[in-house]
Amino acid sequence: MSNRNNQANKQAARERLRAERERQAKKERVRRQLTVGGAIVGVLAIAGGIAVAVANTGGGSDSAATAAAGSDVWAKAAKANLVKPANTTGAKGTTIVIGKPNAKNTLSLFEDPRCPGCAGFEQNVGETVEKDIKDGKYKASYHLGTFLDANLKGTGSKNALSALGAALNVSSDAFLKYKYALYSKEYHPEETGPDKFADDSYLIKVADTIPALKGNAAFQKAVKSGTYDRWALEMSTEFNSHKEVTSTPTVKVNDTVIGTDSPQGKVAPSSLAEFTSMVDKELKH
Repeated sequence: MSNRNNQANKQAARERLRAERERQAKKERVRRQLTVGGAIVGVLAIAGGIAVAVANTGGGSDSAATAAAGSDVWAKAAKANLVKPANTTGAKGTTIVIGKPNAKNTLSLFEDPRCPGCAGFEQNVGETVEKDIKDGKYKASYHLGTFLDANLKGTGSKNALSALGAALNVSSDAFLKYKYALYSKEYHPEETGPDKFADDSYLIKVADTIPALKGNAAFQKAVKSGTYDRWALEMSTEFNSHKEVTSTPTVKVNDTVIGTDSPQGKVAPSSLAEFTSMVDKELKH
């Protein structure tokens, strides 16, 4: 579960993320050292406080240059022409509804690509959601945000969202399967690890596990050229307009948020049994 915060509250956001993962009975987070391309992420105790030293491959100046380049790309994206993926509706293409049009119920999902809680949720119930959509149990409405780029630093959420737009342009099914792969245990990056989703080649590597996207030249060109970067920003703005959504993942059935009460709001169901039970309780028949 990831809470929406600005950069000033980055540390608080991380603490809430860790606490949420513990509440959801996910693997406990312990103090550890991470190797990032041969460099060590160390937590150094200093008199009067704690300093976190993060060393990236190539040194501090390269890291700063990479961050500056990423910032420049997205500054340009904000002024670029809007290209809406196929299989979207709305003036800016920010409405993504997948499923049978005559389905009586709507499942709304609010997620951020870098959110560890979203990854856990998708790993547990993602396949069931896909099956339920096909069976007509409900149609699904997707709202994807990028607030974790500010909280954790980096551009991975925006970049992954742009790539998801490229997948959606191929087909709704490709979008669903690609999203599921990005959240998988194998490919979803650690919260405090490298910002892997900021790397186009990594996103294409994950896409190559999806038949409809494997070796798909048009998809790969869209990812590399940032065809849907402006759209990703519009999707993020649409996500931010839902002021009632204070964390990710948030799950709604029709207009009701489902989950377990917590100080941060409703915690999305973390098990398949819990998800199915809560959804079934809110379905219109």
